[in-house]
Order: sequence, then structure tokens, then C-alpha cells
Amino acid sequence: MFTLNPLPPQIDATLVQKLVRAEPATIGHFRDWGFMDAGIKAMQQDVRIAGTAVTVHQPGMDGTIIGYALGQLRPGDILVVDRCGDMRYSGFGGLVAYAAKVAKVAGVIVDGVVTDIGEIRQHRVPVWCRGLSAVTTKRIGLAGTFCMPISCGGVAVRPGDVIIADECGVVVLDPADAEAAADRAIAMQEAEAKSRARLDAGEKLPDISGATKLLEEVMAKQAAKQ
Repeated sequence: MFTLNPLPPQIDATLVQKLVRAEPATIGHFRDWGFMDAGIKAMQQDVRIAGTAVTVHQPGMDGTIIGYALGQLRPGDILVVDRCGDMRYSGFGGLVAYAAKVAKVAGVIVDGVVTDIGEIRQHRVPVWCRGLSAVTTKRIGLAGTFCMPISCGGVAVRPGDVIIADECGVVVLDPADAEAAADRAIAMQEAEAKSRARLDAGEKLPDISGATKLLEEVMAKQAAKQ
């Protein structure tokens, strides 16, 4: 059975420009939810994307729904694929990656395996997945869903959610929270740049971070109890 829903509204392009400046690892300093598990890895180096989640359920060996999705995706969309636990069949390879490139898709995240990694890298399509396989899906028309809530990397993903992804990981944000999270992350990154300048000037990291002061307070409390 197939279920095909309309595309979600796209995130404003100006906001995407801000979101892509926010590192998932910086967001991880102040929140611990919405992060896909560490098994979902970037297949390229020095990559970061941000954009609108377009979701797909792709069960088993049937790749029909991926072909449909590639005909729907808009420039800047991020295709997020729930492989329903399958780790044998790759539904994303060289020709599909080229179609994604032509469609100007921002990236693809697969909770499963892909193939033709050399071609994917050649086409410069950012991909996150769990690994590689030489066994591919077939177009047999059994089942799939387009633009319904899915699970990817242990995280619920809804059509229209915000995705930010780089080599360190993938974070899924509610569109209502995304700009505030990006602003906070960017401010922290700018503060870190100032800390590097202080380190260059001879200060010690624990003094800058407050770790020295914290330990002094803890040690004083421990001494008072003795």
C-alpha cells in the first residue's frame, strides 16, 4: 500500500542561511534531544546542510517510493528516509544521486545503507547513512509512504521539520524552535572564537571556562564537611 501526501511548506531561504551556520555539536551543548544516533554518518568531509525535511518510508526491497520522491523534491529540500529496519538493500545509488543533484536537493539522510559511494561523492550530493551495500532495491510497487511522520536514527521526523547536519551528526528541530536554537548556537560559536584568542594570549582554558572556580568552590565545600 502507498500513501502520498503533499509537500510541506519550505523553510524560508533567509532562515536556512542562518541555520546552516549553527553546528549540531554546538546545539548539543544546550539540548540533548532531537539528535539522530551516531550510526547515521556523513559520507563526505567538510559538509554542513540545513533545510526542510521531506520524509519517506521505504520498506524492504521496494525502491518505488524513492523514485517518486525524486520527482517531487524542490531545491533545498532534505530527503529523510526511514528504511523500516532494513540493512541489506540500498535504495540510493549513483543515478538516484545524480537525479538529486539535478533537483538541487540539499542532502539525503537514510536510516539504512546506500551504494555507489564513489558516484555519490562525484556528484557532490551530501548523504548520511549507516553504511554501504552492493545489494539494491527494485521497483516492484509494493509499499511506501511520502510525507508522513517517520523515525530516522531513533528520532521522530515530521514533514517540514528543520534538519541541520554535518560530519558530527544530524539534529531535527521543530520549525517553531529552530531560529532560537540557531541564534544561541551561533552566539556560542562566536564566544568560542574569543576564547581561542584568550588562549593565544596565555590564559588557561579552565580559567576561561570557569572550571577552576567551580573546582575551588567544590573543594572548599568538601573541606568544610571534614
